Amino acid sequence: MSDTPMSSGSPDDDDDPTLSFVPDDVATGGHRAKPPAPPGLRPPPKRRQRVLGMVQRSPLERKFARLGWRFAAPSLIVVAGVTLFPIAFSVAMSLSDVRVSSNGFELSGLTTENYSVLFSSERWRHALVFTVCYTIGTVLTELVLGTAIALVLERLSGSRGWMMALLLLPWAMITVVSAQLWAYMYNGVYGVLTSLSENLTGEARQFLGTPVPAMVSMAVADIWKTTPFVAIIVLAGLMMLPSDVIEAAKVDGAGGWTVFWRVRLPLLRPALTIAVLFRILQAFGIFDLPFVLTGGGPGDATESLALLGWQVMFTNLDFGPGAAVAASTAGLVLIGCLVFLRAFRARVGDEEGGT
Repeated sequence: MSDTPMSSGSPDDDDDPTLSFVPDDVATGGHRAKPPAPPGLRPPPKRRQRVLGMVQRSPLERKFARLGWRFAAPSLIVVAGVTLFPIAFSVAMSLSDVRVSSNGFELSGLTTENYSVLFSSERWRHALVFTVCYTIGTVLTELVLGTAIALVLERLSGSRGWMMALLLLPWAMITVVSAQLWAYMYNGVYGVLTSLSENLTGEARQFLGTPVPAMVSMAVADIWKTTPFVAIIVLAGLMMLPSDVIEAAKVDGAGGWTVFWRVRLPLLRPALTIAVLFRILQAFGIFDLPFVLTGGGPGDATESLALLGWQVMFTNLDFGPGAAVAASTAGLVLIGCLVFLRAFRARVGDEEGGT
């Protein structure tokens, strides 16, 4: 009889791919054996491995990635040309001494005089306060109305498509066209709303003739146009919510308001974040609506930062201060979006830590 002990494993263990990661120094007697792997444990695939915390791609994946960048390069160049270059040029112009002549303008030297003029201007401070208040008021109103409309659309079944099509008509309309439409309605002589206010109160109300009514009227026109955008995004978020979580909350005895406030609303935060970010970008840089509807008036009551920058640069031909208005507006929008995103992530992190 042979003195070699019998192996504790089966002869096919050496060929088992699930045990190939076990070191070969585990042996019993003269025969190297591999201990059985825990159930469900598999070695990492050879095609994709982690090296120092980074995923190492296969040659085919790297080839497709390079191909994707080649296809996307033309559009990225166009986007950089129409967005990044104007911003960079505005910043350079705002930090330069701009001299205007019959041949155009030229930049010379490095100066902060344009920003000194800007920050000391009462007109710029008024435009900043108006733009911030207008953005906060319209975005919050659109968020509440859009969420309510989305909840109503969610409960519809057969007529949801028609309602969504009708809802998108204001959003699909060009802002200049919708502003002109509201200008006709607000007109102090033949406007529909003016005539309606006269029939109800006995006095023809001038919606665009005094500062506060003009601000409210412009906000109403903007809310009418952009609320459908928020509603569609929130509706998409509602359709993606897991039904089992909501059903579990109802089984536990939660009412409709509790389910919405405690379950659905926290799950809707990603969709709400997208809607709020887009609306902040649009509302803070609003130009076409006040340009057509009020012209910034009465006085400078509805003059936004974008409209102020246009008037300073192209009406007064003060290119340096006008560029400073544009650059400061872009910086404020960037800071506001970053602060909002940071607050949103901190809120989500606190909730996850609490759970």
